[in-house]
This record gives sequence, C-alpha cells and structure tokens, in this order.
Amino acid sequence: MRNALRAAGRICFGRIALVFALVFASAPLIFAQRTPLKPGMNFFSPQQDVELGQKVAQDAENKLPMLNNRQVDDYLNRLGKKLAANAPGEKFPYQFRCVNDSTINAFALPGGFLFINRGTIEAADNEAELAGVIGHEIGHVALRHGTNQASKQYLAQAPLAILGGFLGNNSVGAILAQIGTGFALNSVLLKYSRDDERQADLMGAQILYDTGYNPRYVAEFFEKLGGGRGTDFFSSHPNPDNRIQNINAEIGRLGVISADAYSDSRDFRNIQRLVKSLPAAPKAAAAEPQKQTPGTIRRPTSPSSRYKNLETTNMRLSHPDNWQSYVEEQAFTLAPDGGIVDAGDMNALAYGAMMAVFTPQGSRRSGSIGLQEATDQLIEVLQRSNSAMRKYKDNGTIRVGGQSALSILFTNDSPLSGREGDWLVTVLRPEGLVYFIFVAPEQEFDNYQRAFEQILGSVRFQ
Repeated sequence: MRNALRAAGRICFGRIALVFALVFASAPLIFAQRTPLKPGMNFFSPQQDVELGQKVAQDAENKLPMLNNRQVDDYLNRLGKKLAANAPGEKFPYQFRCVNDSTINAFALPGGFLFINRGTIEAADNEAELAGVIGHEIGHVALRHGTNQASKQYLAQAPLAILGGFLGNNSVGAILAQIGTGFALNSVLLKYSRDDERQADLMGAQILYDTGYNPRYVAEFFEKLGGGRGTDFFSSHPNPDNRIQNINAEIGRLGVISADAYSDSRDFRNIQRLVKSLPAAPKAAAAEPQKQTPGTIRRPTSPSSRYKNLETTNMRLSHPDNWQSYVEEQAFTLAPDGGIVDAGDMNALAYGAMMAVFTPQGSRRSGSIGLQEATDQLIEVLQRSNSAMRKYKDNGTIRVGGQSALSILFTNDSPLSGREGDWLVTVLRPEGLVYFIFVAPEQEFDNYQRAFEQILGSVRFQ
C-alpha cells in the first residue's frame, strides 16, 4: 500500500508538474500573439533623437502657451514615466508638460519630449483614457517615428517639394542643423503616416495592458473623439482605416484583462478639478500655411506692394507682407496663402520662394570649389530628384548682397498640374552654397517676377 501511495504521489506530482510546464510554455505563446512592432530605417542614433527632441522642445515651449503649473506637470510626469517604463526599445529620458490649450491634442518629439493639451485632461472621463493618449504618443517615441520620417524625407531628396529643404546635407549633423530649431505642428518630425498612427495605436494598447490599465479605454476615448468635442487630434494624427477595430483586435491578442485593471485614480480626479478651475485657455491658434490640393488652381492674391522684414541666422531680407515665412535654422520658405500644395505625404511649393544651404563636395585637385562647380553639383542633385526639371535660360553672373551669384531659369512640372518656372540663384558663402529658388506657374511667372527681384535685391548677408 505504501508503495502504491508513493507511486500515486509520483503520478500526481508528475501531472502537476505537467500542468505547470504547460502553463509556462503557453505564456510566451500568449505574449507572442501581440503584434510585433519595430522602428523603421533611421539615419539618426538614439542619442541624436534626444539631442534633436530637446532642441525642438525648447523652441516649442517658447512658441506654445504653456500652462506652467507644477502640480499638473508633476502629475503628467508620474503617469507618463509609469507608462514609459513599459515601452520597448531605447529607454529615452521621457519628460511631460502641459500646454494651455483647450483643444484635445498631444504630440511627442523624438527622444521622449511629450506635450499634452489641458483640453485632453479636461475631456477624459478617467485616468485610463488620458493614459491611452499618452501611451499612443509614447509609441511614436519608442518606434522613433519622428526621425524615421526625417530620414525618409532626406533619402527622397525632393528639395522643391519640402518646406525649408534638406537638400545637400550628407551628414546627420547637417540634417540636425536644418531641422533642429524650427518647431511647427506640421513639421516633418510630427508628420506621421497612417501606418505610423496604426503602430502607435497598437503600442499604446500594449503599454496600457503591461502597465495594468484596462486598454479598452484607448478605443473608447478615440471613439469619443470621433464625435468632435473640439478635438485637433485627428487633424494632426492621420486617422488610419478601422482605427477602433484595429485597437480592439490588438486587445484581443494581449490576453485576459485583469478584473483589477486600473481605470481611474484620485490623483487624476484632483488634477482634472484643478485644471478646470484655472482661467480659460487663450484662443490664439498657431499659424499654419493655408494649402490647396493638386489638380485645382486657386490663384493666390497678388504679391502686396508693402514689404516686411525677415531676419534669419545668415541673412536679412524683405518680402511682400501678405506672404508667410516658414523658417528653419539655415532654410526658409516664403509663400502666399494657397501657395503651398498638400501633395499627400509632403508639402509642395507652387507659388513663392525658398532658400537653403547646399554642401558641395570639394574639388578633387585643390580641395576647394568655385561657384560654378558648386552650382553644377546642386543642379545635378536637383534634376535627380526632379526628373522633369529642364534648363530654360542661363542669365550668367549677377550680384546678391554684394556678392557674385549665378542666375539660371528652369521649367518643371507644377504640383498644381501643368508647368512652372523655377528661378535658381546661387551664392558661395562660408556656410556653403546658399541657393534661392523662386517658383510660380509658367503662365503666371511674369506677374511674380517683380516681387522675386525685390526679395533678392533686399538680401543682406549677416
């Protein structure tokens, strides 16, 4: 009998061991059902993500109406860092700040610098909904979507189609110099694709689940935003097809949601009451270019005869006062309302002017390079990325800002259909080949020529 009990014990223990083995064997299989998400191609290192994000965040804080309430920012950092601890990949130094804006929105800069509008806190029904928005933005950071977009734009090298231009900079440091200081909500660092948004949605759900929140609130909040309520979220975050269905499908892959999953906290309720008790947020909105779509021609208002000044890091000039300026560190674009075309995944200039700096390769013989050779290199790159660009007339040497410059006219396909005129002017400076491109549809170019000449004639190098 004792031997039989021992045998039974061994059999019973073996069954228990088998059960434990099956449980632990199945755990990674359950975890593996979640959608795998990995960062895409990137010319930047994770450290450069941080450097770039920090630089742009400083500019954002100067340009945006920050709430500057320590209690609110401290709460956002506690919540945000708890969520970020469950983000995969690089462990970025996440920081969270509140913007004094009543619209429902949030955005994340590379390296972990996140900004959440007070309107998002006010609109959330519980902490899990707010955590869903923050988790989504952490997903953009963890998947390095901002610098992935910048890398793809640089790789495409489409200088006539990108505000400010990334042309000619063959090092990451040079790219950082061009996009590192100009904050804009429509900048390349925040211009995510629909697939980026889909990935951030799924990672947001994964992060909430791993942090102990009920991830269903992610879908619920986005569904609520779809009904309006003064949200800017979907205008700044392209809405992928079946967003809610995709999130719910991912939640189904994550496993059983614990009955103890978080949905709310006393901290959130206290902060929400505090935010709602503060003076109303200012209503001023950030200026963005008014764009038109390809295939339609809506002629902008003629250039004004009144001019206003513009000063950048390397020059001063004046331009019609009914044109807007969009300035980066060593680049800018000038355009009237309607002069910029929304061409899908990029902004194309149809009316206006742009300036950027091209870094030519030195002469093989002397190591230095002249204006003509540098300009030839620039034209080769321009025509490589603008296959329809054809030289129309070489105007030879002119003077710009007291220095020798080359002036060349081209024709090119217009983003509004038909052909456009492109006037290229180049000046060799210590910082590189400074180039201007003045753009207008071919049949209207003469009407803009005077304004272009006045802009160029006003240039004074610093």
